[in-house]
Amino acid sequence: MMVIEVIGGLLSNSLALLSDAGHMLTDNLALLLSFFAMKFATLPATERKTWGFYRLEILAALLNGIVLVLLSLYIMYEAYLRMLRPQPVQGTLMLIVAAIGLVANIVGALILVRHRETNLNIRGAFLHIVGDALSSVGVIIGGIIILYTGWYLIDPILSMLISLVIIYGSWALVKESVNILLEAVPSHIAIDIVAAEMAKIKGVREAYHIHAWTITSGVYALSAHVLIDDQPVSGCRNIVDEIKELLADKFNVLHSTIQLECDKCELGQVCSLPSSARRETGKENGTR
Repeated sequence: MMVIEVIGGLLSNSLALLSDAGHMLTDNLALLLSFFAMKFATLPATERKTWGFYRLEILAALLNGIVLVLLSLYIMYEAYLRMLRPQPVQGTLMLIVAAIGLVANIVGALILVRHRETNLNIRGAFLHIVGDALSSVGVIIGGIIILYTGWYLIDPILSMLISLVIIYGSWALVKESVNILLEAVPSHIAIDIVAAEMAKIKGVREAYHIHAWTITSGVYALSAHVLIDDQPVSGCRNIVDEIKELLADKFNVLHSTIQLECDKCELGQVCSLPSSARRETGKENGTR
């Protein structure tokens, strides 16, 4: 489809069609990059990379978004030059090629639409294809206008509008990828709410120093310090289990590290006993 659009764009002298072909070239490279990133993400963890290769997916998504933004800016520059010097365009050929491209993009979008929210990299690929589909729609509109009115200025205008739409979607992808790499709190988690929910568990006084981050799409981790009531060690295990269950059920956090803490008694366990009782306790233990 990309090759057809390149040939059609050159023959019809349509910047919008050539821009769509360039966008499709970027999509092909991005999809190839996404494919290899997801394959590497399935590799097992090593002693040096204990989380495995999950972050390759995020790096690929970030690169996809940056490339889309840069390509769109270049298209806008070319469109600006065309606005200064409008050039004749063959509307019929432009219309036919764009219609074929739209069908191809719709098929690709339907394949990915069900999985775009489960994986950031697939979401990036989906945005690429949606951007292509919008480009095709714009080119079709431009072809119809040129065919019936001869207004060639519509070609660069549509190219610029399509580029703005692509930049808008790509910037959101770049922003989310950067937030993951900076280990920002996932958007569906509020630290104060997590702390309040932990404090409701029996035996828990307070939760603090809470950190939550995203490993890769749909994989979240959390660490926290939890102040608990003084109790036997066997009871601590139940508290940890309840906290982990809470985090998994309400916040979709399956990887958590909980550090339990309690108030420190400076005088020791027998500090409340009378002095005579403490001496007797020392004798029984063989101490003086």
